[in-house]
This record gives sequence, structure tokens and C-alpha cells, in this order.
Amino acid sequence: MSVDQYDKALEQALTGMDDPMDLHPIVSVFLAPTGETIAREEVPGLILDADRNAPGRRKFHIRLGEWDAEKDAVWTDGTVERTSERRALIMRLLGISDDAAERIREAFPVFADRTTVIAAPDWTPWYDEERRGAHHFYWDGYRSLLESRLPAESVADIDAATTDIVGRLADPSGSEPYQSKGLVVGHVQSGKTANFTGVIAKAIDAGYRLIIVLTGTVEILRSQTQRRLDMELIGRENILGGIDEQDEDLLADVDYVSTDDADWRAGRFVSYGAGFTNAGVPAIRRLTGAKDDYEMLRAGLDALDPRAGHELSDPTRPMWHPDNIHRTDVRIAVVKKNKTVLTKLVNDLRRIKARTVEIPTLIIDDEADQASVNTVNPKKSGQAQRTAINRLIAELMRRLRRAQYVGYTATPFANVFISPEDAEDIFPRDFIVSLSAPKEYRGGRAYHDFEQLTSEEKKNPAVSNECAFVRDLRGDDDVDPKQVDEELLSALDAFVLTGAIKLWRAEARAELAGSFRHHTMLVHESVKQAEHAELGDRIRRLWRRAGYGSPASMNRLRSLFDEDFAVVSASRQWEEDLPQPDSFDAVGPFIGEVLDLVMAGGADPVVIVNGDKDQQYNQVDFQRDRVWRILVGGTKLSRGFTLEGLTVTYFKRRAAQADALMQMGRWFGYRPGYSDLVRLYMAREIKGPRGAVYDLYDAFGAIMQDEEQFRDQLATFARIKEDGRPAVKPIDVPPLVFQQLPWLRPTGRNKMYNAKLDFSGIGGVLQDFPRQPDRGDGGTNKRHFELVRPWFERDLFGPVEEFEYRDPSGNRRRTFKGRVAVVPAEEMLSVLDGFEWVEKFDFTPTLEMIRRAMAEERLKDWAVLLPLLEGTPEKTVDGLRIPMLRRTRRPDRGGFSGSSFRQRDAIETIAGKPDATGEHSPGGDAALAYRTRTRGAMLLTFAADPKGRAERTPSRMPEEMAAADTATIFSLALPYEAAPKGRIAFSVRRRDRSDDPVVDAD
Repeated sequence: MSVDQYDKALEQALTGMDDPMDLHPIVSVFLAPTGETIAREEVPGLILDADRNAPGRRKFHIRLGEWDAEKDAVWTDGTVERTSERRALIMRLLGISDDAAERIREAFPVFADRTTVIAAPDWTPWYDEERRGAHHFYWDGYRSLLESRLPAESVADIDAATTDIVGRLADPSGSEPYQSKGLVVGHVQSGKTANFTGVIAKAIDAGYRLIIVLTGTVEILRSQTQRRLDMELIGRENILGGIDEQDEDLLADVDYVSTDDADWRAGRFVSYGAGFTNAGVPAIRRLTGAKDDYEMLRAGLDALDPRAGHELSDPTRPMWHPDNIHRTDVRIAVVKKNKTVLTKLVNDLRRIKARTVEIPTLIIDDEADQASVNTVNPKKSGQAQRTAINRLIAELMRRLRRAQYVGYTATPFANVFISPEDAEDIFPRDFIVSLSAPKEYRGGRAYHDFEQLTSEEKKNPAVSNECAFVRDLRGDDDVDPKQVDEELLSALDAFVLTGAIKLWRAEARAELAGSFRHHTMLVHESVKQAEHAELGDRIRRLWRRAGYGSPASMNRLRSLFDEDFAVVSASRQWEEDLPQPDSFDAVGPFIGEVLDLVMAGGADPVVIVNGDKDQQYNQVDFQRDRVWRILVGGTKLSRGFTLEGLTVTYFKRRAAQADALMQMGRWFGYRPGYSDLVRLYMAREIKGPRGAVYDLYDAFGAIMQDEEQFRDQLATFARIKEDGRPAVKPIDVPPLVFQQLPWLRPTGRNKMYNAKLDFSGIGGVLQDFPRQPDRGDGGTNKRHFELVRPWFERDLFGPVEEFEYRDPSGNRRRTFKGRVAVVPAEEMLSVLDGFEWVEKFDFTPTLEMIRRAMAEERLKDWAVLLPLLEGTPEKTVDGLRIPMLRRTRRPDRGGFSGSSFRQRDAIETIAGKPDATGEHSPGGDAALAYRTRTRGAMLLTFAADPKGRAERTPSRMPEEMAAADTATIFSLALPYEAAPKGRIAFSVRRRDRSDDPVVDAD
């Protein structure tokens, strides 16, 4: 028997296995017809020795992830999900020996669930294993599709997260109606649609019978969402609605047939088989189509009304009754947030025969921070007036009393600023879910260097993400239009060259071809249509001037390959193992094919995507056609719309709000087979208001760090009490929003709410505090230096020792030298309390956290690490010998740049942070020797800070320096046990609470 047949037997055994069971007898059953047998000890070999892409091995990986994440099944025997205890139980139930189980653990590690859920304590669980097991048709279909496309860990993550979300909704067959309101926070271009499609599938199976999906405010996004739901969930049979595929006259009215959709033609729409509803599965009726938003009574009144269609098994009982709910068809409408369209839907709900209180409804609000949030200022209006879209959503909720509202967004700042006491608004009072980004996702950290790098490391594309992927734009049309043309031409060259490399890779490794169906470049400078048209003409002119295919252009592309892409791709092999061409000569022959694809049918290489009705959006139909184009646009390309195959971005637009700017980050997402080819051409000197000049790349980095803090603090609220209920209600979670850049607000002023942070901290994690005020006359520097001077005068610092750290790849150990002083907690508190900060930076919450840790006897002293880095000169500062670093002042946000990653391991080792890699001590034995359960760690550095714009390089500074010219900078890590999961408390100013209570998350 072939290896494939053994693998097929394993796949068959696992396909019908809901709970882990002894694999050996089940595999043996599937082998029996062939006359073959298999010994028990040979079963692990079917998994471990198989090809990585073998169906049986893949099915095992997927099932393993699902069993790891299962929460309430009987077989789990009380083990906690995603733990070694759960995995050991699974292996025993599968009949796998301890030795084989260890090998399987190494091949398929337990994947940590990083999804954060904050839910109301009075929530009553209903979506248990029995309910999920009774009806799961649509989820099974969608899960099968996910399994064919995504890694096993990602499928398990979506399964677990969607179960959490659906479980937080009200029971659709409950006798008392209840409206839950929740918010799901994803990442830009990270798979939010996949998540809410899974939620819809499970909600339909559970009994929700009206699904309303609110998309963004533009049709291009609505139609993209509609098509994806049609293709991946609703399916071929539901779209046809009983039409015989041989009846050409009726088929002509089916949207995907009439448009000759390539995926429909190729059979890529999910299919459930003829007569699937005969088994009691509900049909899905579409109220909207691929090109048609909701129209009043478009398909007749019974399209929206189950009573008008005589669908109820027992008309004497309400629709939500268990006797009716699973025998009633599902209605689904994908609607853009447009006043006219939503008004039609609300008016139809007024007219249907069924009491709307009977209809279990799920409202999914994609891009929930756009248009949905009420922005009328109650202080000016004097009453709770509402904007049009917010009013219509509130009307939907009033008419559909069994409606559940779930907002999805990657930029939640506007949503968390909603007034909690506004009963009609969409504040997420019942749950907030923060989705983890799959490991394949490439977000801000993939393109930024958030930790301090040396000058040499900044030039190394293997270490520096900026060096690898970011190309500076400094041209200004007002100064030198030729420089702008040269920069734009360089980006066009990168677009053509990366297309050729993709085609070469598709030939070198056939399984990559599917990742290269589309190849796009985004050009984003403005929101004005007239400027889009001018920019499009400019690109066309440069395209013609480029002369692709000529000897001159080939020489340019050869240089770009040799000096940029070959170097970066070779240095990034540790990220993704991809075939690499030996030279440009291997890639050059594919340039002609690139031009053929871009100019297919004599097409324009440029597509303008904006609100101009004359633009042809069908040129960017990623589902229907193969798109190799340069896309120019504004808002329509920066809100939810997915740019498939995006490889090169030319970006020069500034926004005044962090959420608006983040939504423009279309380059975030998944780049299978070409992650090393992505290039960001970013404006480094963009003009802002009042003559200021900003760096867009740095702005994105600041926003990403703000967002990470937001998510980290959300996680601190997700703690569960001993009785299994949440510790904090979402209504008591105030806005956890940081703002590093003074000119970049988190969201619009008209969406911001007020809250005061009382204390904040997380144990064992190094936090930088570089936000010191401008130098001024040097008085602040002098006062700061005097605060730490006694540590040197009392000779507290010990001998020189050697500490360790991991390099960015995590593969090699490095060392640095330093000295350590141990300082009592009371003395350190006094020192820290004396530091001064830039305006609007509040160090008080950290001080309060330190005081609380001391009062609880979880913090008794601090180890102060003074690094002595190779090549760092020592200077005499007011009589003391001090190592002097070069640190940059940040003109855009105040203070200094952050600390280097080299000292992080040592500081966190001293502070007691457990190491996820299992190493004894990431910071080395020297750091471990200073660790106690009640000791914090400080990283203390000094930087040259001379007056004005003078030389800052320490080696060029005089041997004797004044304290006024020396900045004292520190980073802190609290003892791990003082706050192992973080601790936060806020004073929330709310109109319905006169005593302004403190919400304590501890």
C-alpha cells in the first residue's frame, strides 16, 4: 500500500472524530477493506513522518488545535484549554505513548491563545457543547474552507474566538428578549472578515434568523463584503434559490452568472449539494446582491417576513420558539452605512406581519468606528441628539428587540469614547474582544524598529525592518519636481521588478503561483479627486518614459535587483524560506510577462479609485479578474477595502487623526510568498499645519506603539474571578488610549470621551520613560542628575559584570558589560518623584503603582543597571565619571528615543519575568544572581544633551561636562509578582455617577 493510502486512512479517521478517541482501532477500520494492518506503535509515524502538506497530517494538526482550545466539553475533564495538561490528556485519549507524544509536542507546539475577552459579570452561558453539537452545518462548511486555506493554528484561533463571541450574544431561543452590544478589535487587514463570517455561520446554526451586515460608507467595500460572504458562506445553492442550472433564462438574472464571474464559473463558490435543506438545514435568502444594495421590498414582502412566507412549523408559537427557530429560513442583508439605504430597511421592518420582537437578529457593524458613532455634542445640543446613521442603527435596535450588535474595527478609539450611559448608543456594554494577530500577519512591527539599534544595525536589513522595507521620499513639488519624478519612477521600477520575481518564483515553486494571482501598487497622496486625476496622469507619463523592456530600463532594474532586492531577500531567509534567483538574468525574461499582465487588452496601467462616478471600479474586481495594476485613490482605498497582492506602496498623505492614518496602512496583512519583496516609499518630511514638518513613517510607528499599549491594557481587564465570572464589566472600562504625537489625535475631537488614569503597571516588563522636557537652560538636566548622584558618591555600584541578551533573530547569544547598584524602594520612590516630564505626559500612575506594590510588600528594593557598552566613552560630569551615550531627542513627540533591546533581557530577568523560550536566564547568570521576588529593575543611562543644535556625539564632547549638558534617562521593570498580568485603575468621570468611583482592575 502507498504512503498516500495510509495518510488517507488517517484523514478519514480524523474527519468524523469530534472528540479525541483512540486512533489505532479507527485507523485500522479504514485500512481493513484494503487487507492491510497497522501496529499501534506505527500510528504516530503516520503523523510525524508524513509530508508537511499531507492531508492526514494537516487534518491532525487542525483537530489538535481545536481540542487544545476546547472550553467545556465533557472529555476535557477539567483541564484548562491550551495548556500542557490539556495536551497530555489529548495524547492519552488518542492512545499515543509518552515518547511519541513528546515528539508530537515538538512538531506541533501548544499554541497560546492571545484573544482578550472582557464580558459582563451577569452574562449567563448558553452556547455550550450540547448547543454547538446540535446544529453546526454552516460552521462545518466554513471551517472546511478555512482548513483548505489557513494554517491549523489560525483555524483553531478563529474557532475559539468565534465561539467566545457567539457565546456572549443572547440565547436566540430565550423566552425573554435581551440585546447585547459588543466590540471586536482586530488589526488593519488582519482577517476581521474571516472572523465575523465565522460568527455569522455559528449564529445561523444557533438560531439567529436575520443577519444585517453594515459595511463602510462606500459601495466598493459593500460589494466586496457581499461577494466574500456569498462565496465563502452563503453558497451556490442559496444564491440560485432553487433555479435549475440548466434553465438559461432564469440563470441570466443570477448576479454572478450575468457578470460571467470567473470564480463562479470555476466552481470556487462553496457548494452544499442539491437538497441540503431536506435534512432540516435552513436556507439563506439574500436581501442584497453583488451589485445591489438593499432596495425596499426588492424581492417581495415575504423576503423579509417568515410569517408572510408561511415558514413557521407552529404559527401559534413565536418565531424564536425552539419548535420554529431551526425550521425557518435565514435572511441576510449586506448594507452600506448610507442614510437612504438604511431608511428603506427600517421602513420595511415597520411593515412586516411578524412581530419584530420575535426575530433573533444579529447586526454585524464592520468599520464600526466609521459613521456609526454618534458625534453630536450633547453640551451644545442640550439633549441626546443623534447623527443620521447612529439614529438609524438605534432605530433598528428599537424595532428588533432580539437584535445583537457586534461592532468590528481595527481602530477602536472612537468606540471606547462613546458615552456609557447613553442607552441608545452602541457602547459595548456586554463584551469587548481583542483578537490576536496570527503569526503570519505582518503589522507595524514587521516594518518598524521599535527598539534601539546601533548605527551598524540600522544599516543591516537582516536586523532593521526600516532598512529592509522602507524607502525614503523627500522630494517636494514646490522645490524640485524632478526629484519627485525620480522617486515615483523608482517605486514604479520596484513594482515591475517585484512582479517579475513573483513570476520567477511561481515557476520555481508551483505551489506559490496561487499567491501571485494579483500584483498591485498603491499610490496615496490626497483625498481630493482632482489631485487623483493629476497624479494618475503623472504616473502614466512616467510609465511611458520608463521604457520598460528597453536596454536602459533593464539596466535600471538590474541595479535595483543587485543593490536592493537581492540583498534584502537573502538577509530575510530566516523569516520565510523562499526560492531566490541567483541573478537578475534569471528574472529579466519575466519582465515582458509583467508588462503583458499590467497592460492586458491595452489597459491603462493606472486605476483611479475614488468617488468620481466616471471611474471604472470593475478594473479592480479582484474576485473576477487577475489584477496587475497601479491603484491611485484616497478614502475608498483606506477603509476596509482589501488590496490583493499589494507589494509596493507610495505614500505621502498626512492625516490629523491616528485612527484615520492607521486605516491607510493597507500594506499591513498577509504576504505569502513575497513578504521580502514589500517596499514602502514613505514621505519623511511632510508639511503639516503651521509650517511644521512631520515624518509619516515615524507617525505610523508611534500609532502602532500606542495601539499595542491599548491592547496590553485591555488584556489586564480580562481577568476572571474565582467563581468563573469576569472581574470588570465593559461599561466600567474607560478609554485606554495613548497619544504620543501632539499633532495626531487618537480620533476625531467630536468622538472623544474623558477619563483619568489613576495607576498602571505590569510586572517583569521593561517600560521606557524617555519623555523628559526640552533642555531649556539645562536646569531640568541638572536637577535630574542630582537625584541619582548620591548612588555614585556612596559607591553603591558594584564591580563590572557580563550580562547576556538574544539578538533580534533569537538564534544567537551576545553579551555586554555593566555595573549594578541596589537601592531601597523608599529611596527610589523619592528619586522618581523628583523627575520632570513633557507637558501632557503623566508619570503619576506609575508612581502610584509603585506605592501600591510597596504597601503590599511586593516591592522592597531596586537593582539599578548601568550599562558599560563597548566604545562608549566615559566623561567627568561635575566630578563624577559617567558612561556617556548618544541618544536622540524626538522633536515630534518630546523626550528621547527608547532604550536598546540589548539590555531588555537582563532587566526583565532581574525583575523576575518568566521566559517563554524556556531558557534558564535570558539575561545571563549575572542578571539571575540579582533576582529576588520583591526586586524591581532600573536601566540607568546618561546622554549628551548640549545646548541648541550642537554636536551630540559623546566622543566629540569635552572630557569634563556639566550636569546641565547631561540627560539622565531610565527604564523600569516592576517585580513580576507585583503585577504578573498588569494592574490598572481609572477614575471615570460619568454624568450618571456623582461620586466618580474608581474602577480597580486588580
